[in-house]
Amino acid sequence: MSEKTGILIVEDDEEIAEFLQIGLSAEGYQVSVTHNGHNLLERVARDSPALLILDRMLPDDDGVDLCKQLRGAGLDTMVLMLTAKDTMDDKIDGLRAGADDYLTKPFGFGELLARLEALLRRTSHAGDAQSINIDDLRIDLSIKAAFRAEMPLSLTATEFSLLRFLAENADMVMSREEILKAVWGYDFDPTTNVVEVYISYLRKKVDSRHETKLIANVRGFGYVLRSPKEA
Repeated sequence: MSEKTGILIVEDDEEIAEFLQIGLSAEGYQVSVTHNGHNLLERVARDSPALLILDRMLPDDDGVDLCKQLRGAGLDTMVLMLTAKDTMDDKIDGLRAGADDYLTKPFGFGELLARLEALLRRTSHAGDAQSINIDDLRIDLSIKAAFRAEMPLSLTATEFSLLRFLAENADMVMSREEILKAVWGYDFDPTTNVVEVYISYLRKKVDSRHETKLIANVRGFGYVLRSPKEA
């Protein structure tokens, strides 16, 4: 892991923040800490951390609201949200706000590290300049951007990873387990509906304004991105 990989921790609990800073620094990350969400957008825009570890419940800020503000400002920094709230609705709220993953307190450092590494793997390989073209959908792998009928799609990093995975396996039905492993990098709670949530996001952004629908649900099996001959 590059020692220059930057992580910003936003955590009001000083013991947790110090624990994470020491542990992640020992793993070779460049770690900075803030205990509140004041001027978070400006700081992320200025420092461009690779990943943000964001506490959901801050003294004067709501992590969900902060995450929405980040995405609304066009900042696609990976976000791992920490929270003491562990209901499924709480997790869905965090993911819908734009978080890329959600970890419930208390947690082990090993689990956090594994999830963090999985998130960073999504952005670590830019590859050669190339694109995937399916009907009027174009995915530019060199700049990590997607276009439909040459109009840019506003995708989060997770949405882009999901779309790329489906496109790389066009016309093949991918199970939710295969999608979880490929996009999130580890096994989620089997009861989670994170795949369904993000498929819904993609459908709205990729298909809602077009007559040809590319992303389909194959009931009982999974999801598929169909090429023109199959669409």
